[in-house]
Amino acid sequence: MDRRALGKGLSALIPEKAWDKEKSADKIVAIKIEEIKPGKHQAREDFSPEALVELIASVKEKGVVQPVLVRSTTTGYELIAGERRLRAARSLGLKEIPAIVREADDKSALEFSLIENLQRKDLNPLEEARGYQYLIDDFGFSQEEVANALGKNRVTIANILRLLKLPKKIQEYLKREKITMGHARALLAIENPEEQLRLCERIISQGLSVREIENFARSITTRVRKISKLQKKDLHLAAAEDQLQHILGTKVKIIQYNKRGTIQIEFYSPDDLNRILDVLKSKK
Repeated sequence: MDRRALGKGLSALIPEKAWDKEKSADKIVAIKIEEIKPGKHQAREDFSPEALVELIASVKEKGVVQPVLVRSTTTGYELIAGERRLRAARSLGLKEIPAIVREADDKSALEFSLIENLQRKDLNPLEEARGYQYLIDDFGFSQEEVANALGKNRVTIANILRLLKLPKKIQEYLKREKITMGHARALLAIENPEEQLRLCERIISQGLSVREIENFARSITTRVRKISKLQKKDLHLAAAEDQLQHILGTKVKIIQYNKRGTIQIEFYSPDDLNRILDVLKSKK
């Protein structure tokens, strides 16, 4: 497949002439639904029940307006693009569905599927990341090649792929939209998975903003760096700072002057200040 065509949409992969039975080699044919098997590299894993209900209603009224895309197999056909249309047709008990049969190897089939879903914005961030990872693991793409093939910036591809490094539980929260993509990216700034999960639970329970999580992440990162430099600082003060930061969930700095000193506690919003006060009161 010519990768230069990718990223321009299905119109670049399926020319407009494909819809004209008389002028194109890409004929629209009626295929028995029972002969179509799911694609091996379907990028999308979750389907919105509400969107599917709307599509079913549309198909019931107007029929399947846009054909699905399939490739031939030894036992029938394998779906490349059009999973929702196929599901809607099945739910209505249709026996056949309009389709375009294309010759495509595994790599091309995955690229077709990814492009269609990305164009329609149907993939959640994790599905998008797994689709890119398929191209890298199964077909030997580099991140640069994935970016070029799909018309995206390499940094964008790299940032989305990093989501797969998050703990599975956090990935599930992102998938269920309990946290946003911004929250997930902020959590990636923390190296410790346990700290990531602890902060993620606070996002959900306290409704913390992305900015607050970014600030917390910075304070946690600072704490980790301090621990690594314990030998360069008074062990007692460093341990006390670390303990207070863990308890208060924010950056704490102890400054000692001979036998006296001060304790500086950072907060990042009025709500964060109230949270710290509640923590202090609970420790009485």
